[in-house]
Amino acid sequence: MDQREAEKLIREAVAGSGGLWADIGAGTGTFTAALRALLPRESRIYAVDNDLAALSVLQKLGDNVIAVHADFSRAFDLPESPLDGMLLANALHFVRDQDGVLRRLAGLLRPGGRIVIVEYDRRAASRWVPHPVDAGRWPQLARGAGLENPRITNRRPSRYAGELYVGVAERPGD
Repeated sequence: MDQREAEKLIREAVAGSGGLWADIGAGTGTFTAALRALLPRESRIYAVDNDLAALSVLQKLGDNVIAVHADFSRAFDLPESPLDGMLLANALHFVRDQDGVLRRLAGLLRPGGRIVIVEYDRRAASRWVPHPVDAGRWPQLARGAGLENPRITNRRPSRYAGELYVGVAERPGD
């Protein structure tokens, strides 16, 4: 997937937001760049990944993208919080304890902040997607993390198997 395809996929889930975001499990930054293109110019994005080679690519994305070396499946600190939004694109399926990790990550959001996930639907577990997050499970997973209004905002066929979907939910306001 290229940046333009990623922008199209997450546009509706990200629309109307800005400020401080994190791309969790950012990899080499396809979705980080898409997020940067969709958010207002003054927004900042923390691109979090555990892969040092990926971090060297992320550091070249620009001043408003700050690479952070961390394993998101464990507790980590960000230079700033709370966040206005968080993106996990093809990341959550690498985590066995999705409920616990999502609950912890949701705690980094400000009231009203949103989590956006991009995951595979109708795909069997494999070494590339060890713990699939089917779209039908997204509402339960989001509510278990203390989030509200979970919904699917977009879908597209996957080049590999099944479909990709975009799920979004918000941290309740005060």
